[in-house]
Amino acid sequence: MTSPELAAHPLSQVARVLTWGALGLLAYGTVSWVVAQPWFALRHIEVKTPVAHVTEAQIRLVAERKVRGTFFTVDLESVRNSLEKLPWVREARVERRWPDTLVVSLTEHVPLARWNDNALINEAGEVFVAAVSTHLPRLSGPEDSSAEVVAAYRRHQAALAPLGMTINELRLSPRRAWRIRLDNGMQLALGREQTDARLARFIALYPRLLVAQPATTAGAEQDAVKPDPVVPLSADLRYPDGFAVRMPGGAAPAGFTASRPAGMSPLKPSET
Repeated sequence: MTSPELAAHPLSQVARVLTWGALGLLAYGTVSWVVAQPWFALRHIEVKTPVAHVTEAQIRLVAERKVRGTFFTVDLESVRNSLEKLPWVREARVERRWPDTLVVSLTEHVPLARWNDNALINEAGEVFVAAVSTHLPRLSGPEDSSAEVVAAYRRHQAALAPLGMTINELRLSPRRAWRIRLDNGMQLALGREQTDARLARFIALYPRLLVAQPATTAGAEQDAVKPDPVVPLSADLRYPDGFAVRMPGGAAPAGFTASRPAGMSPLKPSET
């Protein structure tokens, strides 16, 4: 039996500390050895969420390059970062599932439009690079303006929808001026200020801009054929109390008075 005097001796206390330290290192080494053994090798990767663009081959390639170690030692953060570098992956989560599986949950980008020269942009205004073959509108602007351009696209498209118009291109210049190209080919210059109000004024008056050509007949017994209205080539909405349009061939818009030649007319509703 150890006497109280011996137990309280400084050398005895040091010995106890060293003993427990040695036992701790031994336990750590034993655990480290056990978890590194092939008994706990990872054998499966399961993609939990359905994906439209990321392929099984891409996920397998990430697994081959980045999954190192066993069930206990694999670096989940490294695997997650590698998955998020795949072109269509917006967010990835990686979890362990006993005894030998990594469970992967992927959130893919949903493309809203093309962005500048060689990228895509999603509905949150996040820019990513991926290949897509479907038709998408084109948005462009300075590199730090993606969220602003997406917000403007949504507002302007909602405003134009009642007219059956679709935005093919929305551009924000380095000088912060806005320009729209529609699916019918017409271009709208909105300028830098009061763009929503300017577009609303144009939309309110647009039905009166359509130029109808005289009806034609193919024969005496056939009904007159009414052609489609002539759509303006462009409209400059930057005027303080109206806007200017350019019609094909310099035609004057119906229902308006024109005061400029060459088809460029600052427009106000005529009194008649």
